[in-house]
Amino acid sequence: MTASSAADPAGPPAQSQGRALAAFVLVALIWGSTWLVIKDQVSAVPPSWAVTWRFLIAAAGMFALAAIRREKLLLSRQGMLLAIPVGLFQFFGNFQLVYRAEQHITSGLVAVIFALLLVPNAVLARIFVGARVNGRFVAGTVVALGGIALLLLHEYRAAPAGTDEVLIGVALTACALLCASSANVLQATELARRQSVVVVIAWAMLAGAIADAVLALTTAGPPVFDTSPRHLAGLFYLAIVGSVFTFPLYFALIRDWGPGKAAYNGVAVPVVAMTLSTLFEGYRWTALAAGGAALAMTGLLIALSGRK
Repeated sequence: MTASSAADPAGPPAQSQGRALAAFVLVALIWGSTWLVIKDQVSAVPPSWAVTWRFLIAAAGMFALAAIRREKLLLSRQGMLLAIPVGLFQFFGNFQLVYRAEQHITSGLVAVIFALLLVPNAVLARIFVGARVNGRFVAGTVVALGGIALLLLHEYRAAPAGTDEVLIGVALTACALLCASSANVLQATELARRQSVVVVIAWAMLAGAIADAVLALTTAGPPVFDTSPRHLAGLFYLAIVGSVFTFPLYFALIRDWGPGKAAYNGVAVPVVAMTLSTLFEGYRWTALAAGGAALAMTGLLIALSGRK
């Protein structure tokens, strides 16, 4: 399959498409839950160290997964030239910025802004890997963006932080989004398709964790680690369930569907996040939020309804 899947009239086998849809749903459900956990993590540990611990554990877990699958753990020179920038974009830049953003704005607002990932993913994929975009994808994107705008407006109105804090948080999230999109597009290249997803992610996580540790030592000082049961449970949930389990599914989805369609996961995630917030944090839905969520999900269904 090629990254131009959005326009390719020949679709994949039904079983393969079913597996991809199942992966899409699982990733959306899990990542929708991680925003709440991240918020709790940065309340106890400096963001730089929180990210470092997450991806040191995740890297170890990913190498263990590769070993269980009996995959060759060493990458070629070309494979490393892919893994290192993916790690620096995804597991260093992206997450360092996201964890800091959640110090300024609500987790819901960060999740909503990240739903815009589909835009740079589609644009960068078109520029760098020649991905084409069909009419349904464009129509779905327009509808989804309308819904995201309503959700963003609702979260902005509800945010307890001042205007300056919101602007700082939004700017940090926007930079994180560009980092994540760059890593996504790298995973859609022909070089990436020739590599093991799990092994590439393992090395990428290790590279990202090393960069995270250097930044943490430079900006936050000696290591800070919270040994409370709640913090440890959240850390291992983010590292194992939210990273080791989900990133192979998501990066495989990028290679299968292309970066544009795969990024629609980001449209579903904030809806999941706000639903969980309703159950566990007393989040109050308004007509604006409900309308935005409905539009976002409608756009998702329109975009994904077209055959690859």
